[in-house]
Amino acid sequence: MNNTQINYAVQDAIEWSLMHGMAVKTAKDSARHCAFSFAPTLIGRERFELLKSIVPLMGKLIHGVSEDHGFLMDAIEPLCSGDVFFASLLELHQNIHSSTKPARRLPMLLMRTDFMDDAESGPKLIEFNGIAAGMGPFGQRAHELHHYLQYQWPAAFQSWSEADDLQLIPNHGIEHLARGIAGAATMVRSQSGEQGQPLFLMVVQPDESNVYDQHLLEEAIQREGVKTIRRTFRQLYDQLTSGENSRLLLEGLGGIDAIYLRAGYQHCDYVAHDLDGVRCCSELGRVRILIEQHRVAVNATISQQLATSKRVQMLLCDMNEEQLTRFGLTLAEAQRVKPFLGEMRPVDDQSAHWFAGQKTNDWVLKNQGEGGGHCVFDHHILPRLSSLRSEEYSAWSLMRRLHPRHRSHEALVVRNGEAQPVDNLISEIGMFTLHLDGHSLTSDMGYAGYLVRSKPATASEGGVHSGQGAVDSLACTRTPGNSCVSDALVR
Repeated sequence: MNNTQINYAVQDAIEWSLMHGMAVKTAKDSARHCAFSFAPTLIGRERFELLKSIVPLMGKLIHGVSEDHGFLMDAIEPLCSGDVFFASLLELHQNIHSSTKPARRLPMLLMRTDFMDDAESGPKLIEFNGIAAGMGPFGQRAHELHHYLQYQWPAAFQSWSEADDLQLIPNHGIEHLARGIAGAATMVRSQSGEQGQPLFLMVVQPDESNVYDQHLLEEAIQREGVKTIRRTFRQLYDQLTSGENSRLLLEGLGGIDAIYLRAGYQHCDYVAHDLDGVRCCSELGRVRILIEQHRVAVNATISQQLATSKRVQMLLCDMNEEQLTRFGLTLAEAQRVKPFLGEMRPVDDQSAHWFAGQKTNDWVLKNQGEGGGHCVFDHHILPRLSSLRSEEYSAWSLMRRLHPRHRSHEALVVRNGEAQPVDNLISEIGMFTLHLDGHSLTSDMGYAGYLVRSKPATASEGGVHSGQGAVDSLACTRTPGNSCVSDALVR
């Protein structure tokens, strides 16, 4: 395959990405394409089906954790001395669940569970994403891009693929997520006795750059007959009121039926200098309390956000199968989930001494931050451990680092209009699930599509926006007479 043809195919792929909204906003009137892999990641058919069957159980587990308020209090309280943000979240949680006005919200768990397939121990959990869990639409778009390239540029596509007989694994994340959310909104509207279109609210950050991923989901929800709107926490502070029958009302639009938070996972989302200076969660945090005191389907509730924290993940990893049944899993389900939870260790005054005797690339140091850029790797770990104050220990944990096999030959990654070969590309697989009050919102046990992000094995940060990651898709090798998985979109 000559370079000229490859260059033509890459340019066409860039234009396809921009045309189909797989892009990031760079200014009020411009955008650039999202970084992407030119060809998909290979996965065994059985491995994919295994992950697909496990993630609904992960959703069931986290729902159970999020509704066990005593457990959450005990789990998160030790964080408060070392993490001001989580101290504020816990205070909100207490206000919601111990106030004279009880929580009336319906917890809508829209979660992305991220795995990495270790070369020795198999797939293990990286993290739960329970608030602002995004990029489901980009996961589907990456699959569609690879389908387009396979058809339109077969020689170029094949030259960068891992095998000659690839079959792309279907990904209907946009439709599954939209139908689930629309179904929840429709149900709440029906139960309220009100007529008219259900109303869906997406809570966003000011000057959001990742708007196209969000708009792709909004458009799909609109196609399901639901009106969609976008507001920041600051805007909602002035526009939300209470109505009859625990309805949450938005100025000029009436009752809200479903809410999806794409903001609220970091301190700055709650800062409104015109209201309360730089104090976190004091005024804008009350918006979340108000939301949860009303009859509305919400992702993420405060309790869901706490339940998907690294702190809770560490505690779950340390539990045995019988202990995990506390959260609603059967013993058989807990036995299926446990092997995926991996190994995590708490940080204490002995951790620096212990880590000095370990291989630095066997562990990752994590705090409670979300959104990328919050992990410490390799030779940076020991100095950070040594510098922590005792009150900060509980805000950190050590996680066994995973080392997946990289692709069998060079991959091509396209970023900022340039294509670069990468000889050690590895992938992280995020699986979406969608539940309302613990019940599946899709016809596939709660599974709602996947997101693959691939990066060089030498890169620490794999986020598409905050690191060296690129969106990707999955494929398996064909077996005579068989497909990888059904391409039917279950309705």
